[in-house]
Amino acid sequence: MLLPLLLSALVTAPLPPDLPFDGKSLALINKADPTPVEEADFKTTPNYAQTVSYLKDLAANNPELSLKTFGKTGQGRELWVVTLGKPGNGKPTLLVQAGIHAGEIDGKDAGLMFLRDWADGQHRELLDKVNLVFVPIFNADGHERASPYNRPNQRGPQNMGWRTNARNLNLNRDYTKLDTPEMQAMVALIAKVKPSLYIDVHVTDGEDWQYDSLVAINTTYSPHISQWLTGYYRPALYKTLEQYGHQPGNFLFLQDGKHPQKGAILWQAEPRYSNGYGPLRGLPTVLVENHSLKNYQRRVLSTYVLIERSLSLLAENGDALAAAIREDAAARPASVPLAFGRGDKAVPTDIPGVKYRHFQSPASGAEEVRWLGEPMTWKKVPIWPMDKPVVSASRPAAYLIPAQWQDVIKRLEQQGIEMTRLSKATEVSARQYQIDSFDFAKAPYEGHFRVTTQGHWQDATLTLPKGSVRISTDQPLGNLAMVLLEPQAPDSFLQWGFFNTVFSRTEYMEPYVIAPMAEKMLTDPAIKAAFDKALTDPTFAKDPDARLRWFYERSPYFDKAYLRYPVLRVE
Repeated sequence: MLLPLLLSALVTAPLPPDLPFDGKSLALINKADPTPVEEADFKTTPNYAQTVSYLKDLAANNPELSLKTFGKTGQGRELWVVTLGKPGNGKPTLLVQAGIHAGEIDGKDAGLMFLRDWADGQHRELLDKVNLVFVPIFNADGHERASPYNRPNQRGPQNMGWRTNARNLNLNRDYTKLDTPEMQAMVALIAKVKPSLYIDVHVTDGEDWQYDSLVAINTTYSPHISQWLTGYYRPALYKTLEQYGHQPGNFLFLQDGKHPQKGAILWQAEPRYSNGYGPLRGLPTVLVENHSLKNYQRRVLSTYVLIERSLSLLAENGDALAAAIREDAAARPASVPLAFGRGDKAVPTDIPGVKYRHFQSPASGAEEVRWLGEPMTWKKVPIWPMDKPVVSASRPAAYLIPAQWQDVIKRLEQQGIEMTRLSKATEVSARQYQIDSFDFAKAPYEGHFRVTTQGHWQDATLTLPKGSVRISTDQPLGNLAMVLLEPQAPDSFLQWGFFNTVFSRTEYMEPYVIAPMAEKMLTDPAIKAAFDKALTDPTFAKDPDARLRWFYERSPYFDKAYLRYPVLRVE
């Protein structure tokens, strides 16, 4: 243990130079009535107990401010939510979520500063027109695993929390599968307050550039909402951030972090992420990624401006957003994309970057990049949209799920998906997915061994037990149901491993039984022709077990449920 302890004391991550900042948002700092982060000069962030104590003091002195719990973490910590206004009163509601990745805690301290200013008499007219719902620490267990060594690519605070929860699960991969008590509580909160706009605050990793606030908006579902977000909200937000001295931009991933001018992709999140999940349920969602190499003070101030401007944009144009939400909720597209890939055409774009040079690293033995802290423009960088559908499914009338799959049914209920239950055992005619081949991941991901399959749909007549459920796709969350239940969807319960038992055989036929039975089966000309064709495969022909298994699979003794996906489609 001595060597690691010595290293931790001596080695500090050498971050690139910080870019100077003297924006108008510096005036938001209030040393006369400081929040904990201002009192610490933005060097540290308050811990869980200090944060809750500060909020309780605000609530005690301001009856209009509601402070309640909405769930618990795996370790038993209360999840707190602050509310100004009364969601459901006909006014737009903004839900701001901080600390889903607890080391990326900018949103918490920006929210505390905003609430302090409200308590001091500011923003009152604005908050007469809109409701604010604020979750200061979503990943509370990760928040308390604080250390200066948690996020080596990030400039402050000194006591950063941990990315994942106490079970090492990433909450921003859990929106669809709902493994964690934290995410189950958040989805329930969303259903309760019905936000007009949902903002999820993060901090980036990776490359250096001049941006200090990057915004990710999925445009793959909910087209009317997407138009409001990209055509109205985003330009107005960027203008205000720039007026306060910040540099916003669209969230990008460089294709090659060592050679940034080779190209970038405009990210479209999968449904397991907040900004991929929101559009599927008709929830306008913005994921904000503050730039990790900007100092903590600058990032917090940028987030404050973002919260305030988001509220004012809802106050100014919330009716149009409400209309967009209604239009998307009423849509029932005949075909629904399940996965997206890179578009066919890149858009050359100038990016406000930072100078860099390459060097040969004796540690890696390869070329590495060193960011120099001097602004430069990366000219005509090709930016690829990631909005091309690569997998789609036609919209069925409904899905049927047998009663024994209660874990899946429960999670669908937690999502708010409407369903009806069979009151008695019922024979149904539907389509069932027969798995022809499958491939399991070599290592677990988010606690699951994921699986991909190839297969085909075929007609099936089955008797479903009492308590089985029927899920109509003629509902506002019909698209979400499809993404969770279609086998080719990357966020389907099948691919997450919730149906892994269908890949197991539990009964067998001994060779001394099947060999003589196979001889009788070969008297059938059709079976003999099919077997002769199979024998043209040399590997199969030389494998006695495979040959006998071929006959077993075509006998009445073979398990008819093996490799059959239990969820049925009703066309």
